[in-house]
Amino acid sequence: MNIKERQKRRTIAISLAPLLLLLSLFFGLTYGSVTISLQEILMVFFSDEGSLNHTIIFDLRLPRVLIALLVGACLAVSGALLQGVMKNPLADPGIIGVTAGGGLMASLTMLILPQFSYLLPISAFIGAFVTAMMIYFLAWDKGASPLKIILAGVAINALLGAVQNGVMIIYSDRVQSVLPWLAGGLNGRSWYHLDFMYPYALIGLLLSLLAIKPANLLLLGDDSAKLLGQRVEWQRFLLISLAAFLAGAAVSVAGLIGFVGLIVPHIIRILIGEDYRFLLPLSAMYGAILVVVADTIARTWFDPIELPVGILLAALGAPFFLILLKKRGLI
Repeated sequence: MNIKERQKRRTIAISLAPLLLLLSLFFGLTYGSVTISLQEILMVFFSDEGSLNHTIIFDLRLPRVLIALLVGACLAVSGALLQGVMKNPLADPGIIGVTAGGGLMASLTMLILPQFSYLLPISAFIGAFVTAMMIYFLAWDKGASPLKIILAGVAINALLGAVQNGVMIIYSDRVQSVLPWLAGGLNGRSWYHLDFMYPYALIGLLLSLLAIKPANLLLLGDDSAKLLGQRVEWQRFLLISLAAFLAGAAVSVAGLIGFVGLIVPHIIRILIGEDYRFLLPLSAMYGAILVVVADTIARTWFDPIELPVGILLAALGAPFFLILLKKRGLI
């Protein structure tokens, strides 16, 4: 792809992102067991306080849509950072086990120490970070090849899954409260959950703006980055920490939602290239759009059953992942 074509695609992606994000928010507020028109939504925001529509929008749909927005943005940015740091376009917080590590620590907190539920984002971050570092060091041998990262991630994922199942058997009397969370969903999420996660999510997303320069420099290769005076290993450590923090913030409220960090950054990278000045902000916006739309579909198209959004995204993401593996000759 020539430079002119890439610039054209970049302009289109940047121009469409705010519009699509706004449309996805209205989509999430409009559809549900009760359909509310755009005019009625505007009346709720400006003059219809105390009505049934006001209760539906402000107590049920708006906090859930905002949580979906933050979860999508955090997972997509986390995936974009991991793909750059690990030099692997197939890296994803869910696929390589980072999300599973955060999920295990968060579920341990919920099952063993429910009185410390306010520490869920911190415990999820610790689990995600330790898992990411384990995978990176297991795959490292004068470089971390895509195949080694995938294999190490699959092995760690399987191990964490076994530990998770063991914990659920040991604490079988408390497991009902954790099962919906493990499936990855936003059912029942409210302003309490938004207040719980948004400080961590916003801090992580703001810090990701500071990660743009080091992430771009790492794309040059370790030797070139060192010649430019960069502390490569330290920067890599900080970027992995940030990716784990973002994944932990998302996991603490939404549970084990996968593939967002794979699909969104990979498509954006194909369209506009590797430049993190555009890749990170666009990944955040399109990740938010994907999760908001997917969650709205999951809770409306299967009525009277509400499908966890994690299941829907897994059904969409797994074939996409297999196609990527096939195109790269890994299967």
